Amino acid sequence: MAKTRELRRRIRSVEKTRQITKTMEMVATSRLKRAQDRVVGARPYAQALADVLGDLLNPDLAERFPLLRVPVGVPRRVAVIGLSSNRGLCGGFNANLIRETRHRLGALEAQGTEAELHLVGRKGIGFFRFIGRAVASQRQDIGDRPTMEHADQLVAPLITRYVAGELDGVEIIFARYVSPLSTPPTRLPVLPLAAPARAGTRRAPPFYILRPSAAVLLEALLPLYLRNQVYRALVETAASEQGARRTAMKSATDNAGEMIDTLRRSLNRARQAQITQEIAEIVGGAAGLAG
Repeated sequence: MAKTRELRRRIRSVEKTRQITKTMEMVATSRLKRAQDRVVGARPYAQALADVLGDLLNPDLAERFPLLRVPVGVPRRVAVIGLSSNRGLCGGFNANLIRETRHRLGALEAQGTEAELHLVGRKGIGFFRFIGRAVASQRQDIGDRPTMEHADQLVAPLITRYVAGELDGVEIIFARYVSPLSTPPTRLPVLPLAAPARAGTRRAPPFYILRPSAAVLLEALLPLYLRNQVYRALVETAASEQGARRTAMKSATDNAGEMIDTLRRSLNRARQAQITQEIAEIVGGAAGLAG
């Protein structure tokens, strides 16, 4: 009797857990659709901007812009922006990003470069605070709906310091969104800015009539391109988070269903054994009275 009561209690507990994970899966699916739309919407503009920069940049102009300056030898100081989420329950999503960030910090310090850490997301902040790692800046207010203003707030101070010579490089660790099941952590060098590769199969750049000059246009387009790169990293990480959470919650829901089936089979066997024992006791008692 006590065993069947315990099994019923466990079944009710797992059923409640399954309701929670199923609800979280549905919420993550809804948020994933909006995040996917932001990722898809950001890609054509980013590619068009990269194509224009690829056409305008040439070695003569590159020497005139500090954002294109490549440090000689081993970089002295590099800023690493590590992205993570504010919430958990998304499988190994945050663990993979944190592992990639730690690996990059270790690689920089092994070559004699001072690594400056900037964090976005409560999970990454909590981990590096726990291990006692110094953090130059941290943000927890961006969430899963990043904007271009958020990207500008992140990268603008680093651009200023890079131009002033305080930094020799800026990198960002983010989750590249391939599909809800594939969100690999990726390292993106932001500064120094490399000439973007052209898309498509065009062999020669189009002929431009530039008003004003290419130098004036590049002065405005280069910071815009950098902000756009950081914005894309933010939106792809947000979409990857929702995809990872949906996958994790679906797996948890399926596992809860399998556990409920197993517990119900155990309950049925326990009830059957209890009924068999009661029948045997009744038959034994009747036989004793008849004897």
